[in-house]
Amino acid sequence: MTDQPIKPKRSGRRRTKQNDQPSVSHKHIPARASGLAPLTDQQCQMIHQQAVIILADIGLSDAPVEVVDLLIPHGASMGDDGRLRIPPSIIEQVMADLPQQFTLHGRHPDADIHLGGDHVYTGSGGASPQILEYDDGRASYRASTLADLYDAARLVDYLPHIHFFARSLVATDMPDAHSLDINTAYACFQGTVKPVLTSASSALAANDIITMATHIAGSAEALQNQPFFGFNINHAVPPLRYDAASCQVIIRAVSAGVPVMINTFGQLGASSPVTMAGCLAQTMAETLAGMAIAWAVSPDAKAVFGPRPMITDLRTGGMSGGSGEQALLTAAAGQMARFYQWPSSTIAGATDSKTLDAQSGYEKAINVSTAVEAGVNLITQAAGAQASLMAASMAAYVLDNDMLGAIIRASQPLEVNDTTLAMDDIRNVAYGEGHFLGQSATLERMNSDFIYPDIADRSGVEEWLANGQPNLITSANIRAKNILQTHPASYISDKADQTIRDHYDIRLNRLS
Repeated sequence: MTDQPIKPKRSGRRRTKQNDQPSVSHKHIPARASGLAPLTDQQCQMIHQQAVIILADIGLSDAPVEVVDLLIPHGASMGDDGRLRIPPSIIEQVMADLPQQFTLHGRHPDADIHLGGDHVYTGSGGASPQILEYDDGRASYRASTLADLYDAARLVDYLPHIHFFARSLVATDMPDAHSLDINTAYACFQGTVKPVLTSASSALAANDIITMATHIAGSAEALQNQPFFGFNINHAVPPLRYDAASCQVIIRAVSAGVPVMINTFGQLGASSPVTMAGCLAQTMAETLAGMAIAWAVSPDAKAVFGPRPMITDLRTGGMSGGSGEQALLTAAAGQMARFYQWPSSTIAGATDSKTLDAQSGYEKAINVSTAVEAGVNLITQAAGAQASLMAASMAAYVLDNDMLGAIIRASQPLEVNDTTLAMDDIRNVAYGEGHFLGQSATLERMNSDFIYPDIADRSGVEEWLANGQPNLITSANIRAKNILQTHPASYISDKADQTIRDHYDIRLNRLS
């Protein structure tokens, strides 16, 4: 145990037991896909066929023995060159068997999210090693800590348009990878009842996290029936290599009934071909290889198809997550996910901006909006991420929550019927007051039909000037601090918390 355990900054917060009714609403409105399709049906087929050829002819290297043992009985082959080749017959069976829809549960029924179809959910993410802070309007960066991760979870728990919490910060104050994995999961589970996506660097860590979650759920059966978290797993190292430890995490998680995010990150022009079509084909092959592992463990595996091809700025070699090319490539990957008809995830919102400026706003808005339109079910890094995923910002979560509310509202289909055509209202107003502000329908729909921003300024010019020309960054920073000072902080029961602390080196102070 550390001599100086981290004590989260708190100010008068009330302890909320696991079984208490949360003090904030976790009801949410998912975005709706519009079916953006940068690819034709024929092009989707061409990319898929190329991916199948890549798997059958080239295969993946560095396959761990557990993966070889799972796939060889189904027809895969290990070549003299050490590459595991997966025939089309396996991919066909994977496509036929794996579930097309399932629920990613929260620990409150209103927090559940239903994957598949045209529902789109936005969340955090990034695993950033730094946090961006603002003091008197000045930006600064520092290494992120476990307390910061916990605060990020609490903040996301409160903000209505961020639907799930994927680990967004690295607790750089942890002594080793295993401690990082365990304490990261604990901080996430303690801070929010929304669905959690975390990670594990080994099968041992995955097992310990599953055991921890079992204590919280009450039993292994309860966790299997309603798993409230999933593992983000990068099983492949582009180009076309397995990561042994991550493959073992897939196997352990699927065996326990825990959802797995089968993610593949290839950088166009660096670790995948410079053409978008070639990048997509390789990315589909690598992601299909991960889905095949999950399927081989169980045809009923809760597996999310997560192709994440990323744009490289070829002038520098760095990632360019906020570019127009990234929006296009993400939409194409999302369309391929619809082709396979699996629940899907992607990254969108990975701005290259180092602060909350116009660049941050337009890069996030265009990339998240495009991913929503393309119909990706889970969008990670949609809030809070800055500096090409090198940092996260509490103020950004608040500001991005407003942005996501607007995007979600813009994605909803219009309701057209006799009531909404409003012929009676038009007639009454035309012969009467000459405006609709006093109509009963206007008052009734004031809250039902509109999503209002939390901090975006809609005041008039004179009021804005009279209020001292408030700055959005300052307003978001103040709002984030206020939420963290007042929002309930604990979602693990005393009994489960004690059991967990008896077994693991939990470095977040016990809450009182």
